[in-house]
Amino acid sequence: MKHTFERPPGFVYSSQKKRIPRSSGKAGRVAPIRQLNCEQLPLSDLAERFGTPLYVYSATSIRERVRGFARAFGGVSHVCYSVKANSNLSILRLLAKMGCGFDVVSGGELERVLRTDRPAAKRVVFSGVGKTAAETGAALKADILLFNLESPAEMEVVAACAAKLKRKARIAWRVNPDVPAETHPYISTGLRKHKFGVPIGEARELYAEAARSRYLQVAGVSVHIGSQITQFAPFRAAMERVAELVRQLQSDGHKIQYVDAGGGLGINYDGPQDFSIVVAEYADAVTRPLRELKVKVLLEPGRSIIGPAGALLTTVLYRKTNAGKKFVVVDGAMNDLIRPALYQAEHQIVPIEDFKAAPEIVDIVGPVCESGDFFAHDRTLPTVGAGDVLAILDAGAYGMALASNYNTRSRPAEVLVDGKSARLIRRREKVADQLRSEIFRNA
Repeated sequence: MKHTFERPPGFVYSSQKKRIPRSSGKAGRVAPIRQLNCEQLPLSDLAERFGTPLYVYSATSIRERVRGFARAFGGVSHVCYSVKANSNLSILRLLAKMGCGFDVVSGGELERVLRTDRPAAKRVVFSGVGKTAAETGAALKADILLFNLESPAEMEVVAACAAKLKRKARIAWRVNPDVPAETHPYISTGLRKHKFGVPIGEARELYAEAARSRYLQVAGVSVHIGSQITQFAPFRAAMERVAELVRQLQSDGHKIQYVDAGGGLGINYDGPQDFSIVVAEYADAVTRPLRELKVKVLLEPGRSIIGPAGALLTTVLYRKTNAGKKFVVVDGAMNDLIRPALYQAEHQIVPIEDFKAAPEIVDIVGPVCESGDFFAHDRTLPTVGAGDVLAILDAGAYGMALASNYNTRSRPAEVLVDGKSARLIRRREKVADQLRSEIFRNA
């Protein structure tokens, strides 16, 4: 039976004998332990080699997730990986080599794709409510696949940029289907109260207006209702409304080639799932309403590809007790992984070497000067002490992407593991790196 904390094929346990550390209360003797690996490499070796805090990613896990989408959707779809989930160049390159497209929401993300694989621009969709003229011009010059428009004012900017460059911009309107998604309010996007998209009831008029522009080419319909959605009914409801709109647009004479179904497929932060079953149900919810429409489905998965493929390693610095409340202070902090503080997210946390130490209830906290700097409250954890390393699981998505320099802390290094090899894909930041762009003169 697989251990609860395993995330195959990326994070799995192996057994070996090792001298028990002092924190276990049984220091000195050699005993069998379970050791958490990333693929075929012990995480303890990676922590020693590269230091902590450290993001570790499994290349095999990433590939398997992409193949899972391909198997479930067959030839009717194309994966446009959501760059905002994790934008490391090496990860983008791995995905580009698999033929993935990309969903970008800024000019910076587009530049990352172009640095990775310039021909991949033809597989890029550009989303987001605040595209600037400069970003739009860069995307037009790169000849991206599709602009997902979010307002009439944005349409005017895209048309003006296209006219200036004498190019046609392929567009889709992002429609808001007013479908609720059971997720955190910060990452729900499909209701009329949200800033995203245009009301689906106004779409036909907006498509007619876009079609009158010489420099806009109507090509698709886009929808995205939120992130970290683990039920399939909201996806099905949204796509049923989109399918009806596509039929209306086709009857109006528009050539709709693409339906951008967005992303949002969640992951189970409590433990491993059979992804083949999950993605098959998701595929059925998305594609069933679109059958007979002869459109290509664009998918924008991010978290569901990269989330379980990553872990954040952090070393215990100190233990302390305040009036009976136990704290484990680690070298990682909210600037490295803000999800627990920002979204009240609960990541599973485990010592990378399991000595079967006695369990205790602790808060796992970082060094940042904020009470919100925590990874877990009242968490049952095997007893650990200074020098022990913890793995925070399912941290591949929106971990490093949201990292900051708060408290002038340097961001972690990142490592990509593939089988028996580990490659540094981002150097650990230094304080000098943070100060380099600041302008300082003596009075």
